[in-house]
Amino acid sequence: MKKMFINGEWVESNSGSVRHIINPYNQEVIATVSEGDIDETKNAIAAARKAFNESDWSTIPAIERGKVVHKIADLIERDRDELANLESLDTGKTVAESLMDMDDIAAVFRYYAEMADKEADGEIINSPIPNSTSKIVREPVGVCAQITPWNYPLLQASWKLAPALVAGNTLVMKPSEITPLTSIKVFELMEEAGIPKGVVNLVLGPGESVGNEMASNNDVDLVSFTGGLETGKKIMQAASSNVKKLALELGGKNPNVIFADADFETAVDQAMNAVFFHAGQVCSAGTRLIVEESIHDQFVESLVDRAKNIQLGSGFEESTQMGPLISKEHLNKVIEYVERGKQEGVTVAVGGSVPNDPELQKGFFFLPTVLTDCTTDMRVVQDEGFGPVITVEKFATEEEAVQLANDSIYGLSGGVFTNDIAKAERCVAKMRMGTVWINDVNLYFPQAPWGGYKQSGIGRELGKTGLEEYQEIKHVFHNLKPEPLNWFK
Repeated sequence: MKKMFINGEWVESNSGSVRHIINPYNQEVIATVSEGDIDETKNAIAAARKAFNESDWSTIPAIERGKVVHKIADLIERDRDELANLESLDTGKTVAESLMDMDDIAAVFRYYAEMADKEADGEIINSPIPNSTSKIVREPVGVCAQITPWNYPLLQASWKLAPALVAGNTLVMKPSEITPLTSIKVFELMEEAGIPKGVVNLVLGPGESVGNEMASNNDVDLVSFTGGLETGKKIMQAASSNVKKLALELGGKNPNVIFADADFETAVDQAMNAVFFHAGQVCSAGTRLIVEESIHDQFVESLVDRAKNIQLGSGFEESTQMGPLISKEHLNKVIEYVERGKQEGVTVAVGGSVPNDPELQKGFFFLPTVLTDCTTDMRVVQDEGFGPVITVEKFATEEEAVQLANDSIYGLSGGVFTNDIAKAERCVAKMRMGTVWINDVNLYFPQAPWGGYKQSGIGRELGKTGLEEYQEIKHVFHNLKPEPLNWFK
C-alpha cells in the first residue's frame, strides 16, 4: 500500500482509511493508497512549519538548494520509463504523451536549479539619502500548500515543487485523490535526493478535508492551486483566514482563431492537436474554434474527416492516439455538456456520444466531437467542457474575431492562425489572455510564464515569475553614518 510522507517518514492515516486507484481504460485497481484527513494535514503543516523555522534549508546558500533540485532532475530522468507508465496507468493518456511529460518535468527542475543563485546578492538601489545603502533581497515565503490536478499530475506538481524548493520554502502537497501515483514516486525521489526532514510533505486525501485545511490553516503562508474555478473561489475564501499569498490557475475556455489566409493544412492539424491530446482534458485546450466564414465549411469538413479516424484505446498500445476520460463522473459531465449543447441548437457534426466498440466498454471513453452552428451566447461555448469536444463559431472581420475571442469569463490562452504578421500582432495586442500563440497551440516551456487573465486565475507559474511567486521582497536600508535627529530634545 502507498503511504503519505510526513516529517521525513512514510505513514498511514490514523483512521486506516484507504482509496483504490483505478485505471480509467478498464477500471482495474492499480494501487491502494492510504487516505489522510485533517489530522494528517495538520501534522504535515506543523512539520513544514518547524522545518522552516528551525532547519537551515531556507538559509543555506541558494546554490546548495539548486544542487539538490538538480539531483531530483537526475533521478526523474533515471526513472523516466517507470514514471511514464505510472502516469499512463493513472490518467489513461498514451505512454508517448507521458514520456514527453517526464522530459518536460525534468527540464522544469533543471531550469529552476540553474536559477538558484542568480539573484543571491539582491538588487542594489541608488539611495537618495546621503551616507546610506539600499537593496532589495528576496526571501522564501515560508510554508507553502500546493494542490495539484488530475489531468497532468506530475507536470503540474513540478511547476510548484521546483521553484518552491529553490526559493527555500517548505511545503505540503496534496495531489488529486484519483491520480496520486507519480506524486508519491517523486516524493520517494526527493527523499533519495537528500531533502531534509520536514521540508517536503505529502498528504493524500479529498479536497473537502485535506484541501480545505491546507487553505485555511494559519501556519500556511501561501496556497498554490491548479484546478476548477468553483474550487478556486472556495480556496480564496478559506485563505483569507490569515491573508495568505495565492497562486491560482483555474482553467479556461480557450479560443483558436483561424483566418482564411492561414496555411490550411497546418491550421486543421493544429486545431486537432489543440483539443484531442489527452482527450481534451487540458486547461489550455483550444476547444473554442473561431473560423473565418469564407473557409468555415471547408475547414469543418476537413476537421470532421480527421476526427472520425482518431484511434481510441489503451495508452499502452502504440496505435492509440487518444485515451479515455479520467473517471465515470467526469464522463457523465462531458455527456451532459454535449446534451446541453444539443438543447441550445448546436449540430453534432461528428461524435457526440460514447463509442460502440466492445473493446472500449469498460473504459471511460467519449468520441472525438465537433459541434457546429455555435454562437457565443451558448453555454456550450462559454463553459469549460474539459473533454474531446470542439465548438465551432464563424466570423467575418478581424474586429469580430477578437471580440468573439475575448467574450469569456476566462483568459488563459488563445491561438491565432494567419500568414499576415501585422494582423496577427494586432489581434494578439487585443486578446485578453495570459498566453497567445501565433500559428501554433498548446506550446509551453520552463522559461516562459504561465497563467491567465480574468477568472483563469491569479499569479504565474514557470519562468522567473514562477520563482518570484514563492519569494517575499524585503527592502534593506543601511544608514552608514547614524547620528541623532534631535527632533525631540
